[in-house]
Amino acid sequence: MYAEDKHTKKKLVVLGGGLSGIGAAILGKAKGMDVFLSDKGELSEQSRKELMEHDIPYEEKLHTFDKILQADEVVKSPGIPYTAPLVVELLKNNIPVISEIEFAARYTNAKTICITGSNGKTTTSTLLHHILKSAGLNVGLAGNVGSSFAKQVAEEQHDYYVLELSSFQLEAMTEFRADYAVVLNITPDHLDRYAYQMQNYVDAKMRILNNQTADNAFIYWANDPLIVREIEKMKPLAHLIPFAQAKADGICAYEKDAHIYIQSNNSTFRMKQDQLALQGTHNLYNSMAAGLVSKLLDISDDTLRESLTNFQGVPHRLEKVATVRGVLYVNDSKATNVNSCWYALQSMKSKVVLILGGTDKGNDYKEIEQLVKEKVRALIFLGKDNSALHAFFDGMVPLILDADSMQMAVDLAYDVAQKGDVVLLSPSCASFDLFKNYEDRGDQFKECVRDL
Repeated sequence: MYAEDKHTKKKLVVLGGGLSGIGAAILGKAKGMDVFLSDKGELSEQSRKELMEHDIPYEEKLHTFDKILQADEVVKSPGIPYTAPLVVELLKNNIPVISEIEFAARYTNAKTICITGSNGKTTTSTLLHHILKSAGLNVGLAGNVGSSFAKQVAEEQHDYYVLELSSFQLEAMTEFRADYAVVLNITPDHLDRYAYQMQNYVDAKMRILNNQTADNAFIYWANDPLIVREIEKMKPLAHLIPFAQAKADGICAYEKDAHIYIQSNNSTFRMKQDQLALQGTHNLYNSMAAGLVSKLLDISDDTLRESLTNFQGVPHRLEKVATVRGVLYVNDSKATNVNSCWYALQSMKSKVVLILGGTDKGNDYKEIEQLVKEKVRALIFLGKDNSALHAFFDGMVPLILDADSMQMAVDLAYDVAQKGDVVLLSPSCASFDLFKNYEDRGDQFKECVRDL
């Protein structure tokens, strides 16, 4: 627990009225603070309703600087960068600006399992939550997935929290400490937020190790050179638990002879790969990471095996939508970076009609060039500005088409796909040019496919 300020009525300002902001405001109110929420955009009907139910004053479509600068502390939405003028002004006035995760952690003694990575963190977090829940543990799922961490701390009591943490959330990590930290991989993403400097992004991700002690565990993919390099630099105090493709000295989980092996507490868990609910190489590593944490928490082999077999998967991540005229349509809208698309293409056994595009975050498409040449029959670019995609891919595959709506993209895919093909929505880009978010993009894809 964190020591609480001795103010009689602490003034808390929350910037941003999304899930995390509303949760932080509710927790602040529950702890007797004078709470005010400010959102530069328009709040959803649900956000307004919750704020009114809890009698929390708010403003939308503007930030009243004078009022915000009266705060003792500010909790900001992960989407607001530290370079935003208002945040710069707050820091200049020595007003602490923290994240919802940092704020909520002060008010719970629950064990925290924090998972990050450029790819696979939602799948791994959701899978681990499923395993722990199946084992009968009282566990919440929060962070970048599930409901707000702060709201759960205010309204529910959990013994464990599985927290999916993005680089945006980790940037604001100061005193918070993960009992179990997991880093799955680090590949280029969100470089527009990090001044197009990869090291800035890497630094944000590795903040997950902040404040860890010898009592904590750090689980990581040992085949990732960036992670290995950072560990050598940082020399973490936590107990290091690596997983990798192949068995080697010190490796605690690996694959061999079509099985996965997980070693912990002097015992070995072994399971056939084809029994795993999640298929594909990347999901093998996600299952290993979740399995390692489970064994550290003494989950039985039977529960772990059953949970790894019956897990349902995550919406918008390699989600099979329908087969139409012998063509399988797969929704991978959650692939908002190039590395995610690489994993998706790598797992495909058939020819692919690939739908790419959206808001480019400083993408380098070289990573998927070889797979596109090998596997892609046609490319459909879905975005307001496809010039970067054309500059890279033109001439690489026989057919490249442009679409300015999901309906048009699905209709074009229907026209060009051949029996046995896969139509794959794996955009490699953010969704904000044509859609509200990646969920909206995926939902529209599914709706259009089902209407075929």
